[in-house]
Amino acid sequence: MMISHCTSSTPTPPTLFLAPPSSRQRTPQLLGASRQSFFSTGALSLRFPQKKWGQILRHSMFLSTRPAVKDGALSVDGKDVLTGVPDNIVVTPLTGSSAFVGATSTIMGSRHVFKLGLIQDVRLLCLYRFKIWWMMPRVGDSGRDIPVETQMLLLEVKEHEPLDEPIYVLLLPLLDGDFRSSLQGNSADELELCIESGDPATVTKASQKAVLVNYGDNPFDLMKESMKLVEKQMGTFSLRETKQMPGILDCFGWCTWDAFYHDVNPEGITDGLKSLSEGGTPAKFLIIDDGWQDTSNEFQKEGEPFVEGSQFGGRLLSIKENHKFRRQEIGAPSSEPTDLKEFVSHYKATFGLKYERENLSLVYFYISVYVYVWHALLGYWGGLVPGVSGTEKYSPVMRYPVQSPGNLANTRDIAMDCMEKYGIGTLDPAAASQFYDDLHSYLVSQNVDGVKVDVQNILETIGTDLGGRVSLTKQFQEALEKSIAANFQDNSIICCMGQSTDSIYHCKQSAITRASDDYYPNNPTTQTLHIVSVAYNSMFLGEVVVPDWDMFYSLHDAAEYHAAARAVGGCGVYVSDKPGHHDFEILKRLVLSDGSVLRAKYPGRPSRDCLFNDPVMDRMSLLKIWNLNNCTGVLGLFNCQGAGSWPGMEIAVKENEDISEISGKVSLTDIEYFEEVAGDSWNGDAAVYSFKAGSLSRLLKEESMNVRLGVLQCDVLTVSPIKVYDEKVRFAPIGLTNMYNSGGAVEAVESCNEKSTSSLVLCIKGRGSGTFGAFSDMRPKSCFVNSEEESFKFRTEENLLTVTIPPRMTSWDLFISY
Repeated sequence: MMISHCTSSTPTPPTLFLAPPSSRQRTPQLLGASRQSFFSTGALSLRFPQKKWGQILRHSMFLSTRPAVKDGALSVDGKDVLTGVPDNIVVTPLTGSSAFVGATSTIMGSRHVFKLGLIQDVRLLCLYRFKIWWMMPRVGDSGRDIPVETQMLLLEVKEHEPLDEPIYVLLLPLLDGDFRSSLQGNSADELELCIESGDPATVTKASQKAVLVNYGDNPFDLMKESMKLVEKQMGTFSLRETKQMPGILDCFGWCTWDAFYHDVNPEGITDGLKSLSEGGTPAKFLIIDDGWQDTSNEFQKEGEPFVEGSQFGGRLLSIKENHKFRRQEIGAPSSEPTDLKEFVSHYKATFGLKYERENLSLVYFYISVYVYVWHALLGYWGGLVPGVSGTEKYSPVMRYPVQSPGNLANTRDIAMDCMEKYGIGTLDPAAASQFYDDLHSYLVSQNVDGVKVDVQNILETIGTDLGGRVSLTKQFQEALEKSIAANFQDNSIICCMGQSTDSIYHCKQSAITRASDDYYPNNPTTQTLHIVSVAYNSMFLGEVVVPDWDMFYSLHDAAEYHAAARAVGGCGVYVSDKPGHHDFEILKRLVLSDGSVLRAKYPGRPSRDCLFNDPVMDRMSLLKIWNLNNCTGVLGLFNCQGAGSWPGMEIAVKENEDISEISGKVSLTDIEYFEEVAGDSWNGDAAVYSFKAGSLSRLLKEESMNVRLGVLQCDVLTVSPIKVYDEKVRFAPIGLTNMYNSGGAVEAVESCNEKSTSSLVLCIKGRGSGTFGAFSDMRPKSCFVNSEEESFKFRTEENLLTVTIPPRMTSWDLFISY
């Protein structure tokens, strides 16, 4: 990569209203109705204030102008956003900047599609479900760019003057009673609202609170404040910041899926754990993925050819482990463990043992290690086997999923299609609490610490005669979280395949959710899509959970790409390497010798200037992902162009088009909330360390840096505010320069001068071993690490100070004397 310099007041409540109905009133469009326009001349309007020119760091500023109708349009200071709102649209003011939008019909139904009006010539970001399980982003500038199943819509509305900062308008489809809402556009650039129950017997003709509309001048503040409003109004979920965080988030882990798929076995797991530990990156949490359970599959016959998709017809026979993890005859010679407990206990005893040198002796101690196992929300992909002793108490019956028209309009999924074909042995919803408690209490008896619960969105397809998708999800989610709380001590659950708002808005306790489609190591065209999807999805999901970035291979063409993304993602870090197939150079940039990781504070999200760009297919935009540590900011840079295409949007590369390298700019404003680490007295200068280049630069607040990356290249920049100590030394910690997230190693910086001397002494508390780096405009006199003097290097041309932190040192105090 090449780098060079380039020279409160409270919001006023809104008035959201419809203009008087015209004589041309129309009824809303319903499912099956003809696709003609049902518009009145009414309009929903929001009036926003002029943005005051001010702080370079773009703190959120309060808005005070009340919403008002202007020229029959939803306008933002003269900018038309939504026009032609029909008379059946209902708007209910909520706070100074927000309102609920709903709709009414004259016809009862389980699914309605209402037109909201025209949306044109405005930059927009959608998060939509492209498959039943998963979301991804889409950007555009009009209604036709808004896909079916959009669950978040963010608009950038410009002011009159070109240099004025924009206003952001957020539309969040919600759950209203037994109905779920989503947004979609059509070829006429009309924005539509879809509400559905998923049960023909659960009907309505109105939804008063289908969508929350809110606005603000900082998209991240806007998202946070809007989700707080939704949480308060709905009461069905909790925000991420209020939840207990599972211990696995700060440990390096290994998942068995891509290493073995369904052929997972105790011997293979032991080999994988051993090879990671011997390489210096011990896995402190283990996920035993699909393949450990006691299942049967009537669609797979021994001796017959394998039929792709038939694996999704498998069903659970009992809550216990299968023969690979349980010896069939106790006492008989066998390579299998006696039971799951014996295997799990052996792993913890072997890999939980740690030692450190102390006074030339080895001191042994145990550290926490975690074992999670996989199960589907309904037990297994095909549910439970009806009529067998291991499941009969849960009264399973066969149900055949029915997908909504919205799901069918987007990308089909083989798992879902096969479950429609093979059916699902669905346990009685009244027995859900008993099922989860039996399963989880058994796992606890086997020394298992937690679960990864998959296939969660399946409930939306089997709601017929069960009260519908929203009601059914609520029932199962409450039962699941009740069991997790009762049986596990650490809020020990990873949710997966649950990116529908049915699940998200019932996430009361669960703190981790997969934030993208699977990692596909054998598909080179999905690597960039994976990174971009998680980053953008985290705008929404990150307010409710810690987004999970999934596993990856450390020995892979895109390994560093994925590793760098996890380093800035604020997420758990785990791989799915085959035993003996590791790139320890990459792993040791993520994992400390004790198996812990340097996790950033927040969910990693795109920088503000990336939100409405397409970093996968516009041929010119880099992806920038920002985050914060205790004392520094961190910015991940990724070239995602030229290596893949969004589903349904494949385009050919133009003749003579060269996208081998993409350039962009970096500035301090790319890192939101940087003032949290900079403090009130900060003068605006920062030190920027490029991991890729191994170089340190000084960046003024008025400056930007040019960056250039090739296809599938990345870099991680540690950005540290330069502070003045004792009115003479300008200093900024970088952290461990051998780690991708260097600044994650720095826990605190203090001035600890002794009154008896005139020397300045800086004390840096940190963890991990390697090379500590810092910006310093003066050469220090000495450096001590945990009371032992260490030599240091000082590169005058960069003002880069480096000190070696000895190997296997898990925590340290570094004293720098001037």
